[in-house]
Amino acid sequence: MQGFCNHTGRPIEGSILVAPRLEADLYDAIVSARAVVCSSGGRTGHMQSICRGRGIPVLRIDHADLARLHGEVTLHLESESILLGSRTDADLPPTRDEGAALDELGSLCAVIADLQDIETINACGPDAKRVESFFIREEFLCLAAGLRPLDALQGGPAQAVAYGRALADRLCAFAAALLPDQRIVLRLLDLRSDHAAHVTTAPVATEPNPEMGLHGARWLLGSSAYRDALHAALGSLRERLGGAADGVHLSVPFLTDEHEYTQLRDHLQLPAGVPVAAFIETPAAVHAAPAICAAGASELFVGTKDLVQFYLAADRNNHLVAESYQTRHPAVLAGVRGVVDAAHTAGTPVRVFALRADLVHYLRQLPALDGYMMCTAELQQLFAGV
Repeated sequence: MQGFCNHTGRPIEGSILVAPRLEADLYDAIVSARAVVCSSGGRTGHMQSICRGRGIPVLRIDHADLARLHGEVTLHLESESILLGSRTDADLPPTRDEGAALDELGSLCAVIADLQDIETINACGPDAKRVESFFIREEFLCLAAGLRPLDALQGGPAQAVAYGRALADRLCAFAAALLPDQRIVLRLLDLRSDHAAHVTTAPVATEPNPEMGLHGARWLLGSSAYRDALHAALGSLRERLGGAADGVHLSVPFLTDEHEYTQLRDHLQLPAGVPVAAFIETPAAVHAAPAICAAGASELFVGTKDLVQFYLAADRNNHLVAESYQTRHPAVLAGVRGVVDAAHTAGTPVRVFALRADLVHYLRQLPALDGYMMCTAELQQLFAGV
């Protein structure tokens, strides 16, 4: 892959973005890039996940070498090497992963970052019908739509309602792109303080360990403004989509146990008919999976990216501990297996996020699932047999 280096942090279509770290304020520059070169961060970090979903390669080099990348460069993706200057003729052939049969994967859930990803998947021909749902994090939706949730939620009731309606506007566009029997799952706002600081003008508390700090369900429980915004979003969806609004489901992020799930559902004052799924991504939530099902979770989504780091004490954003971050570790798989068994016992649908490289291993090691969750670009590769 060949391109010109972009050190500006601003979007330059088709460039190769060069940056020390991938933060939320680089979203526009990231999605317009052909590739990214950075000096820190793990392969399953939040912004790296957007790259994976869009099929944007990410190469990591030493920080001291970033300044040497100027003008035109050539990236050899398979060898993870960079040549200064024009392309050579030594293009490396793509490698093929061990294949997984599509019929073994259940109903697929595509993890997306924007409307474009729905359109991309649904243009994949007959295999698109295998995708039953599209899963999006609310903060990614905000990044794509230019929304600033914390500014809006701290700006008073009118701004909170306006934010909710803006969410609904975006979700209505998503709904219009769905095929029959497809749905959208919105993971409620989970903006960690270190990420929030880059996309808000409102003050954000500095936390020593944001990954384990005030975010997810913990933050949502303390915000009445978010409750009002969510009601505005749901009301607008119902008004504009009618019965089709039932195709937009909610998911609670970063849960600890069934008490947190119940408290949050009560705090949000959601109608009984609104399905609320639980995102299982902490060891405590794994332990509480039977009780979370009993508390009324409409389905379970197992977030292996976070779960791996918490089980193995290996920060997924820290490339220095990449060898310790093992998506196939027996402890992780035992935990996931327990969640799947609990969901099956309760009759609750369950889906597990998987990197494509792990699919065959997961199929061999885990009980049969309702389906797997995968990023857009990896699903495309799977459909194409690449």
